[in-house]
Amino acid sequence: MTVSLPAPAAVRRARSRSLLSRATEWVVERLLLVCAFVSIGTTFGIVAILGVETLAFFQQVPLFAFFTDTQWTPLFSDKHYGILPLLSGTLLVAGGAMLVALPVGLLAAVYLSEYAPVRVRAVLKPALEVLAGVPTVVYGYFALLFVTPILQTLVPGTEVFNAASASIVMGIMIIPLVSSLSEDAMSAVPRSLREAALALGATRQETTVKVVIPAAASGIMASFILTASRAIGETMIVAIAAGLQPKLTLNPFESVETMTAYIVQVSLGDTPHGSLEYQTIFAVGTALFVLTFLLNVVSLGVVRRFREQYQ
Repeated sequence: MTVSLPAPAAVRRARSRSLLSRATEWVVERLLLVCAFVSIGTTFGIVAILGVETLAFFQQVPLFAFFTDTQWTPLFSDKHYGILPLLSGTLLVAGGAMLVALPVGLLAAVYLSEYAPVRVRAVLKPALEVLAGVPTVVYGYFALLFVTPILQTLVPGTEVFNAASASIVMGIMIIPLVSSLSEDAMSAVPRSLREAALALGATRQETTVKVVIPAAASGIMASFILTASRAIGETMIVAIAAGLQPKLTLNPFESVETMTAYIVQVSLGDTPHGSLEYQTIFAVGTALFVLTFLLNVVSLGVVRRFREQYQ
C-alpha cells in the first residue's frame, strides 16, 4: 500500500530541490568565472611586468639602436644593445626546425589518416607521440653529442655549437605536434567526401591531395602555427646545442644565440637585480612576446581564410 505525501510537503520538497539546483549552478558559474579571470589576469600580469621593465630599459637605450645595431654585448665592457643577432639566431634555428618538422610531420599524418591499417595506426601514433614526452634537455645533449659530430664529418668546419644541429633535433622534437594535430584534422573530414571523390574516378592519392588535405587545411595550418610558436620559444635545446654567441649570420653551421637562450644566460643569477643588464631580459622577452603574438594574429587570419575557402 502506497502512501502519498500531502501536496504542500511535495511542493516544499520540489522548491528545496530547485533552490539547491540554482545554488549549485550559481557556485559553478562563479567558479568558472574565477578560473577564466585567473588565466586572463595572469596574461595581463605578464604583460604589465614586461612593459614596466621594458620601459625602464628604453629610458637608457635608444629604441632605434635596439632595432638597428648589429651587435649584442650587454654583458661586456663595450656594450651594444642591438637585438638583430638574437633575432636572426632565433629565426635561423626555428626556420630550420620547421623545414624538418613540417614535411615529415605532414607526411606522417597523411599516412596515419589515409593509408595506415587500423592496427598499424594504433601502434604508430602512440609511438610517434612518445617523442613529445622526452625532456628537452635530453634532446639538447643528443644534438650536441650525436648530431653535431655527424655534421662535422659531413660538413668540415662545423663548429661544436651550431644552429644546424639544434634545428634538426628541435624539428624531430616537434614532429609529433604537427603529425598529431594534422592527423586529427584529416580524420575529421567526412568520409562522404572521400567516397564521392572515389566514386567520380579519383585515385586514393588524388583524393588525399585534392579533397582531404584542402578540407582539413585550417587544422593543418593551425598545427603549423603552433609548431612555429613552439620552435621560437624553445630554450634548452638551443642553449645546449646552438651556443651562446650572438652573431648576425645566416650560416647554420656557426654558433648562434637565440632570444630564449640569452634570457636563460642572464637569469642564472650573476647579473645584479635592477641593473640595465638585468633589464635586457625583459626587453628581449617583450620582443619575443610581440613576435609570437604577431605570428598568432597572422596565423588566425590565414586559418580563417582557409576555413572560409573550403567550407
